Amino acid sequence: MPRSGGPVGNAQGYPLFSVEHNSLGAPITDEKGRPINNSTSSSSDSSNDGTLKEKGKPQEQDWQPSGVKTPMGVHELLVEEFFPADSYHNGTYWADLPRSGRVQFAFRQSTEEAKRELSVIGGMFKKDPLSPFSAYFSNYVVTGMGLFTEGATLFSIGNLKPLYAAVWPQCFSNHKVCSKGWINAIEYLEILGIICGQILVGFEGDWVGRRWGLVQDALIMTLGLVMLTASWGVDLNGWVICYGWCLFVYGIGVGGEYPMTSTSALEAKSGVSAEALTDDRLHRGRNVGLAFLMQGWGQLFNQVILIVLLIIFHHGSGNPPYSTLSVQWTFRVQFAVVGVMTLWLAYHRFYHGDYSVDRKLQNKKKKQGAVTGYDATSLKLAMGHFGGRMIGTCGTWFANDFFFYGNKLFQSTFISVLLPGKSTVMDGWLYNLINIGVSLAGYYLAAFLIDHKMYGRVRMQSVGFIMDFILILVAAAMYTDLIKPENIHGLQAIYYLSSFFNQFGPNSTTFLLAAEVYPTSIRATCHGLSAAAGKLGALAPAILYNYLADVRTKFWVVTWFGLLGFVLTVVFIPDTTGLDLREQERYWSFVRAGKAGEYHGIAVHKRHLSLWETMVLKRHLAYDPEKDRAAKMEELSETYARMLQEKLNEIPEDEQDDDNVVSSNVALFFQELDKKKRNAALRAAEEEVERLRLKETEEKNRRERTFEVSEL
Repeated sequence: MPRSGGPVGNAQGYPLFSVEHNSLGAPITDEKGRPINNSTSSSSDSSNDGTLKEKGKPQEQDWQPSGVKTPMGVHELLVEEFFPADSYHNGTYWADLPRSGRVQFAFRQSTEEAKRELSVIGGMFKKDPLSPFSAYFSNYVVTGMGLFTEGATLFSIGNLKPLYAAVWPQCFSNHKVCSKGWINAIEYLEILGIICGQILVGFEGDWVGRRWGLVQDALIMTLGLVMLTASWGVDLNGWVICYGWCLFVYGIGVGGEYPMTSTSALEAKSGVSAEALTDDRLHRGRNVGLAFLMQGWGQLFNQVILIVLLIIFHHGSGNPPYSTLSVQWTFRVQFAVVGVMTLWLAYHRFYHGDYSVDRKLQNKKKKQGAVTGYDATSLKLAMGHFGGRMIGTCGTWFANDFFFYGNKLFQSTFISVLLPGKSTVMDGWLYNLINIGVSLAGYYLAAFLIDHKMYGRVRMQSVGFIMDFILILVAAAMYTDLIKPENIHGLQAIYYLSSFFNQFGPNSTTFLLAAEVYPTSIRATCHGLSAAAGKLGALAPAILYNYLADVRTKFWVVTWFGLLGFVLTVVFIPDTTGLDLREQERYWSFVRAGKAGEYHGIAVHKRHLSLWETMVLKRHLAYDPEKDRAAKMEELSETYARMLQEKLNEIPEDEQDDDNVVSSNVALFFQELDKKKRNAALRAAEEEVERLRLKETEEKNRRERTFEVSEL
């Protein structure tokens, strides 16, 4: 929190620091290594040994808890608070090291952490061979289950389209009995529903809470799947209209999944313990990435179940011609299966979800005074202070989705080039399985490298965009040669590589960055707005491709969005790799208090700011480690005092403010400090009593001597 100024005190009413101290709680010493008292007025004089003593007060050279002193004068109990080993080397922030030092630090840390995790997994496996899988399921699968069901449904629309065209050509091919406008509107309504959900539930998640948003999303998706399963019409065109509106309803639930899943995965392991903070710095991106890649598993599940169902209902064969009955059973059963899974998800979220972050969110609003509902002030302030970030997250997601959905929703067009004149629905689905496998490899590689300090989010996103730009540019430029039979595998390789770098790049990173670069109070809102901008990028090719019959022209259109995404990433996206959320919230507290210039911590380090924020806004100039350590020491003492006050007031644990909690080591430091203060106060009282006794004795002796003289 911003420094409030004035003396710092604890719950007992005496100062936490009564000698001159540096920014890390260590005493400032003279040339002989002795602490200097904070009173330098004329009431102080020099003793024979050269130390400063205040009249009538004891020396407090032992004010600091016992223990070794680490570099920069910080006490051993505060080392993890000021210099966590995963971010500092000998008291220096890793990003302040020379380049060779940064590389060595990052790779050594990554190797050591990998060994530690493998050791933990090995221990779990020895104890219970299934426990690692159970932990993976509870930490990542359940968190990303909404995206799994979304992937299983959303991408089925593109997979089912060639099947519909094969069995109902009069509707989906030559449009004799169905309106072409309504056929095209199927994709439009789905994407519009998603946009509505992203914006509305994003606001709702920050206003009402994460729990309500997550449960509501699952219930809306369940309703949409029931509608899709039972969709009907008096004729084919009526069914198409019903089908489109069912997708709109389902899309609202899908849209809400984006901000809710991202923020939930991001905030799942927040806390003040050393373990929680280390996990946040080292694995936050992976936690979100492994939840997000459940979308890829959903695509795989959808494609496999469609293949299996078509074979079952088409008399053991996937070859045409297909009967209307087999197609009806295939798509309806597929939607019903996913509907059952989504209903279970709603149950699990309602009864077994952990929503402690909702309490933290409400506590933050209470601390901000009059804020009782939605924090519109923070949103307005963020649009100004983080306006560049908003341009970056919205613009890069738009560019990514233009490419991603331009490829995914219409991939049957590209596959038909690979198998000209002889492709069947089953051929397209089998080729799609390969593409999904390649995409999953990209998803997982992104999850495992997204937290590496020398690669991280921004570099991964930049490389992904530029590789997609180059690959599709080659495909567009060499299209006439690549579609020749002898070169067709080259086009196939480009298609799969573009999918790989899309997952091992912007499709994974945009989902993460749109949440973590914004403060908690408006995180879901900003993520929803960014995701909605992305879906506008998905809507654009859905509309545009209806007027572009030539595949080569589609390649020429798509490729430039890779370059656009690269430029926006480099200019507007900050790299938050290794920067914990607590420090970002600390920076935001200064911004919201109108004191952004007084913040000097690592959140304004050049490493964690965008090119726009450094070159134009010059925010990196505020970075000053010494000033930040002084401010943080004062903040810790104030936080500790508030924590004690809450305990004295017997505030229930579930109502306590998480911002008024310090780590166990920090609490122990101040407890030992308080103990020494109390001992010092007791010694002062004893010495005062002794001084008064001696004074009284001296006065008595003086009176006696005066009496004896008078007698004489």
